[in-house]
Amino acid sequence: MASFLNSIPKECIGTNGLGVKYAEFSCLHPTLAKTYLPFEKFYDPVSTLTWMQDRPMIPIWACVAYVILIFSGQALMKSRPAWSWRRSLAFWNLGLSLFSWIGAIRTAPQLYYNLVNYPLRDNLCDDPAALYGSGSTGLWVQLFILSKFPELVDTFFIVIHKKPLIFLHWYHHITVLLYCWHSYVTTSPSGLFFVVMNYSVHAVMYGYYFLMAIKCRPKWFNPIFVTFLQLSQMFIGVAVTIVAFYYYNNPILGKTCHIRKENNVAAFVMYGSYFYLFAQFFVGRYFAVKVKGEKKKVA
Repeated sequence: MASFLNSIPKECIGTNGLGVKYAEFSCLHPTLAKTYLPFEKFYDPVSTLTWMQDRPMIPIWACVAYVILIFSGQALMKSRPAWSWRRSLAFWNLGLSLFSWIGAIRTAPQLYYNLVNYPLRDNLCDDPAALYGSGSTGLWVQLFILSKFPELVDTFFIVIHKKPLIFLHWYHHITVLLYCWHSYVTTSPSGLFFVVMNYSVHAVMYGYYFLMAIKCRPKWFNPIFVTFLQLSQMFIGVAVTIVAFYYYNNPILGKTCHIRKENNVAAFVMYGSYFYLFAQFFVGRYFAVKVKGEKKKVA
C-alpha cells in the first residue's frame, strides 16, 4: 500500500489524525471531484472514531432502550386504534433511500478502485484507515455506521400502525447496529464490502417502501427483487468472511492480517443467520399458497 502511494500526486495524499497517509479518492478522479462538496474532501474521521472507541456502551444501551420501547409501545397500542402516519412513513423511506443512494455512489467507486489496484488479500487485511477509512470515502463509511441508530425508527412505524413485527426485523436491527459499531471501532478491513452492499440494497429497498407508502409502485417492480437482493447480500457477506478467515489463518511472510477474529466470527454468524431467515421469509412469502386455511409450499 505504501509503495502504491509513491505513484500518486502529492496533492492527492492526505494524512489523518493518527498519522496514516491515504489517497483522497475525489482528488484522484477530477471529473467525479466536481460532484463532491468541500466538507467531504480530505475528511478526517479520527476525532469521531476515538470518541466512539471510548464509549463502547452506547450501542448496547441503544439496543436495550430499543427493545424496551418495542414492548412498551406494543402494550400501549394494544387497546388503541392504529395510527395513520402514511405520509410521514413515505417521507422517512424516501429520505433513507436518497441517503443510501448517495452513500452507494460515494463508496462503491472506492471499492472498485481498491479491488483493481490492490490484491484481494490487501483489501481484506490491510489497515482500512489507508484503504478507505479516511477522506471522502471515510466520511460516508462513518455516516453509514451512525445511520444504524436512526434506522431503528423503522420499528416505530410498524408499532404505531399495529403491523406484525416479525423476529427477523428487530433481530436484524439490533445485530447490525452492534456489529457495525464493533467493526468500526476495531477498524475491520472488510468493512467497505459490507458498507457498499448495504447502501446499495437499502437504496432500492427504501425506495420500494416509499412507493408502497404513496401507493405508486410500478407494476413491473416485483417485490421479489428486493428480497433477492437481500439474500444476495447475505450470501456475499458469508463468502467475504470465509475468505477473510482463510487469509487470517494463512498469513504470508512479513505481513499480518488486520482482522479481529471475534469480529469475523460475529460477521459469519450474523450473515449466516440472516441468510437463513431471509431465505425462510423468501420461501414463505413468494413460494407458498394457502390450501384450506393452511400454507403449503409450492414445489
